[in-house]
Amino acid sequence: DRLDVALAIGAEGVHVGEDDMPVPLARQLIGPERILGASPATLEDARQAERDGADYLGVGDVYGTPSKPDAGAPIGVERLAQVVKAVSIPVVAIGGITAANAAAVIQAGAAGVAVISAVVAAPDPAAAARRLREIVHHTRYTRRNGERRRERD
Repeated sequence: DRLDVALAIGAEGVHVGEDDMPVPLARQLIGPERILGASPATLEDARQAERDGADYLGVGDVYGTPSKPDAGAPIGVERLAQVVKAVSIPVVAIGGITAANAAAVIQAGAAGVAVISAVVAAPDPAAAARRLREIVHHTRYTRRNGERRRERD
């Protein structure tokens, strides 16, 4: 969210939200070599962020989340899948993601997940992070193999 801090510390990239700096300006300031993520509010915003140079999109809240109580209504897995299909850059699902529902967002096409509560509120945060990683990797592998089988058929 803080492009100035990202530049000052030499970060690999920065993520701009809906109320932050516009994607084209952020891209101009960080240059082509750094990673730029964006959080679109609408399907058209997602397409525009890609055209403007975003490298990935953070999309959500997929489910309700205690971390951002003012985030509005969850978009759900179906809307997430629509965004995934509308762009060619990776989409990271965010908002209310847990070990119980992480597979569903990956099956919907998300490249990954971003979490807060699922890890920091867990009794064993390291174990929770490992479990989420296992779920994401396993589901991605299963999804890719299913796509390959459909292509062969």
